[in-house]
Amino acid sequence: MLLLKTRNELFDFIQYIHAKKLTLGFVPTMGALHEGHLSLFKKAIEDNQYTIGSIFVNPTQFNNQADLIKYPRTVEADIAKLEIIGCDALYLPSVEDLYPNGLECESIDMNGLDVVMEGAFRPGHFQGMATVVKRLLLQVQPTRAYFGEKDFQQLQIIRQMVKTLQLPVEILGMPIIRESNGLAMSSRNMRLTEEFKKKSLFIYQSLLKAKELSSHYAPENVICKIEKLYLNSDLKLEYFTITEEESLQTTQSFDPSKHYRAFIAVYAGDIRLIDNIQIR
Repeated sequence: MLLLKTRNELFDFIQYIHAKKLTLGFVPTMGALHEGHLSLFKKAIEDNQYTIGSIFVNPTQFNNQADLIKYPRTVEADIAKLEIIGCDALYLPSVEDLYPNGLECESIDMNGLDVVMEGAFRPGHFQGMATVVKRLLLQVQPTRAYFGEKDFQQLQIIRQMVKTLQLPVEILGMPIIRESNGLAMSSRNMRLTEEFKKKSLFIYQSLLKAKELSSHYAPENVICKIEKLYLNSDLKLEYFTITEEESLQTTQSFDPSKHYRAFIAVYAGDIRLIDNIQIR
């Protein structure tokens, strides 16, 4: 596997791909790779003639600097995992490669997708995320780019950005990969205590309960019932909501012609976890 440590090294690789007229799959990550990430790489390898990943812990998308400092960095282990599955190249940019003029966020129109849920509780997060994803897509110039549905709001924002900016890349969302107990795989899970690893399975259970309830109740009633479940839980509920998938807007009733998704954010001790599930 090629390790591309500068923007210039990446450019040489991309020139080779273009000269050969090969398809290129791209998986941008912040590292600390788990099976969820690897499922994206495997799909990219299956779909394309060449596959490249990136690892960059993006400082502009952390509204909590403590989270940035604590974010796990396991580059050597990540490289070993990608070599095993047959990834062709890995881009390891410096801050200067992506922010040559210093840390800044571009003003990117997200059509209101960024002001709800994670956007409301993590101000500035999506502008930072969209800025770095845009710059990575422009540098890597992939045929297809792959993102996990665990960050479904992020996925919808990236789709909107690519459409607005008319970037020549296909964005593919891939299903959530879960631990054996149902907990959505996340780099944050490695920071959970054993006690909270067990208690956190309640997150997925509550999402499944919401899906069951949605067959009989209106969205606001489902939300109320799920919120009550957390009143006696050791997990602290930050938000639970139900939205239409495309617009991410809340609704008073379910339209049979549309798809809906339940979203949740929970604190397990001091670790913040998010999850979602399609309920209709």
